[in-house]
Amino acid sequence: MGGAKGGSDFDPKGKSNAEVMRFCQSFMLELWKHIGPETDVPAGDIGVGGREIGYLYGMYKKLNGDHTGVLTGKGSNWGGSLIRPEATGFGGIYFVEEMLATKNETLKGKTVSISGFGNVAWGAALKAVELGAKVVTISGPDGYVYDKDGISGKKIDYMLDLRSSNQDIVKPYSYTFEGVEFHEGKRPWEVKVDIALPCATQNELTGEDAKMLIKNGAILIGEISNMGCTPEAVEEFHKNKILFAPGKAVNAGGVATSGLEMSQNAIKMKWGSKEVDERLHEIMRNIHGQCVRHGKMDDGYIDYVKGANIAGFLKVANSMLDMGVI
Repeated sequence: MGGAKGGSDFDPKGKSNAEVMRFCQSFMLELWKHIGPETDVPAGDIGVGGREIGYLYGMYKKLNGDHTGVLTGKGSNWGGSLIRPEATGFGGIYFVEEMLATKNETLKGKTVSISGFGNVAWGAALKAVELGAKVVTISGPDGYVYDKDGISGKKIDYMLDLRSSNQDIVKPYSYTFEGVEFHEGKRPWEVKVDIALPCATQNELTGEDAKMLIKNGAILIGEISNMGCTPEAVEEFHKNKILFAPGKAVNAGGVATSGLEMSQNAIKMKWGSKEVDERLHEIMRNIHGQCVRHGKMDDGYIDYVKGANIAGFLKVANSMLDMGVI
């Protein structure tokens, strides 16, 4: 919690469960003395899902002897929160819903391109389809797949199989389901859609990609990945008055649900999926409201980057003033 980032150069592709477990245990052997439920609380990210959190937490518990909320994304049987794996994607879609509402629009009937195929993309696809949108792409390092019929039902479930395969490719999707195109070495932003949602890695949507999306009539871009768009892409969206929101706001749902997981750990209770989802929805609605309050321009256009930056800065600065730090 708090926004720090860290990781390792261990590549899990092609590794067995035992190899991944040994690495996680070795990693925690060095990390455990620097973290704690009131000090620093790590969570999953790229390459780190429920399996890895389990190995990390098991080693922490062995070393420290406590069952505490020191990691989030834990298994539901040992302190984890329901819908945590889906939370970043769910939260991103809730934020997009609020953005569309400023234009009296909804997700119903919209076509959506998504990059990635891990937990974030999976959660985003799940919630977008639930709210009436059609998701037509997912992607990996090898390229992207275009499914004109829409990615829903068992196709979304198949994304979990891709994630757990450790192969880091999406091509198998194209020959698992009929009528799917695979575009090797390309990104999904060339597809004509209403909404584009980067859900994979940093700088995955460039200025040229932005121009293509705008030309094809996209009305909204939301970074559910961290800094998914390059500065040139952001500039294009702002110049053309396209609805665009940065990852620091759109992808807050994962960290928010980590906070909800910590709350449940602290009070020794477990909330149901509906309660967690409702709390997450409310958090994302509030974040959107802050972005609008600080980012609305004189012409009515909402600069979500400006709004998110000002809201975040004021929260930290005012806290520092209250505590006499400055």
